[in-house]
Amino acid sequence: MEDQAFKVLIIIGDATETLDTFYPIFRVQEDGFTPVVAAPEKRRYHTVLHEAPPGWDITQETAGYSLEADISFRNIQPEQYVGIFFSGGRAPEYIRDDPDLIRITRWFFEHNKPIASVCHGVEIPARADVVRGRRMATVTKCRFDLEVCGGTFVNEPCVIDGNLISGRTWHDHGQYIKHWIHLLIEEREKLQRT
Repeated sequence: MEDQAFKVLIIIGDATETLDTFYPIFRVQEDGFTPVVAAPEKRRYHTVLHEAPPGWDITQETAGYSLEADISFRNIQPEQYVGIFFSGGRAPEYIRDDPDLIRITRWFFEHNKPIASVCHGVEIPARADVVRGRRMATVTKCRFDLEVCGGTFVNEPCVIDGNLISGRTWHDHGQYIKHWIHLLIEEREKLQRT
């Protein structure tokens, strides 16, 4: 199998959450995968930090690091990747209608590849109509998005539903990411045997 088979898509857009994006990028590298940052266009994007300070009813947003996208959605051939990660932040709300992102998302679900989602990331598979009958964690304010599209909200730091691993917010990274990494390693081993 060619090296490109061991690449992992990290889906972002402007206002993608900083920790939701950089943590999986570094984790896949630790286990020998190549993260490929994918966005609507191949350009630099701005991340944000999200925190709910005590006494606030809404999320406070501050600027995070910027990040260069490696590839645009329209140029992605999903069969060249072993897994996908849907980052949180406000980006999913703005990129979820992209027809190429919908195409890519459906491919990973249809082919039972390792998928992870955190926080607002759920808005992408929900929009792609692939969450029906699936159990997922997400930030509470996205519960409606999940449920109206046929999914089941689970308020836990790690939800495993077959090939779909999810967490609520960046606070859960230490709970759910390891299970997604395990699926990626299994997928890589399967491909190495073929």
